[in-house]
Amino acid sequence: MANPGRRWAWVVVLLVGVGLFLLVLETLIGTRNINFVPALIVLGAAVAPATFLTFAEGRSGRWRVPGAVVGLAAFLGGVIGVVAAGWLEFDTLRRLGVLPMVFVGLIEETAKLIVPVGILLLWRRHRTPGEGLVIGVASGAGFAALETMGYAFTTLVGSQGNLGAVEQTLLIRGLTAPAAHLSWTGLTAGALFAFAAAPGGRRLGAFLLTFAAAVALHTCWDTVGTPAAYLFIGAVSLGWLLLRLHLDREPKEGPPVVASGIGGAPI
Repeated sequence: MANPGRRWAWVVVLLVGVGLFLLVLETLIGTRNINFVPALIVLGAAVAPATFLTFAEGRSGRWRVPGAVVGLAAFLGGVIGVVAAGWLEFDTLRRLGVLPMVFVGLIEETAKLIVPVGILLLWRRHRTPGEGLVIGVASGAGFAALETMGYAFTTLVGSQGNLGAVEQTLLIRGLTAPAAHLSWTGLTAGALFAFAAAPGGRRLGAFLLTFAAAVALHTCWDTVGTPAAYLFIGAVSLGWLLLRLHLDREPKEGPPVVASGIGGAPI
């Protein structure tokens, strides 16, 4: 795909996704057929993460992460991350009798890194920070989408089929997902890939500090429930990710450069 097409592909994903969501919603309301509820929840939960993932991939410079790897990271990162986090949180709650929010942040941020670590070990030829960032965003997107589906289903059951409440849940979680799970996992995976590309104490420290910051932001997000706090934490997380996306972008591919010797003769 040409570079301009890549850069603006997220707009297509957003418009098509929102259009399909509205189509399913209107069909559900018009026919009152509850068989359309799962499709509504899946689309509502996936549109925002997919849009931001496409945005991140399109701003990464050279498209060096194949679509199959991105899709695999999103799918497996979501399923494995949610399952691993669920079991770890359940086991911690059973052992301690309480689940502190810092444990939730630590468990979920660790679970979302399982698939990026697996890709890092198997995909040895590609270990740049930009590629790690995109893979991390993909893993976070899958996790966020599946988690939102769970929240939407819980809202549907708890509200006794109130579609308005379900739409509100999908909207709020969809708008906040890029500034939460996608940003935190993208940042930590990018730092992890940077360390793998050039192991050293400095980069190891950078990864550990980035992971600790992601856990801290996650904990604050879960603990402080005010709109102002969400706005501040989201701005810090998203701004940090966009900065790293700019700094870690791969240079555009161009024609090979031939070095010249004395008198302009090629070397």
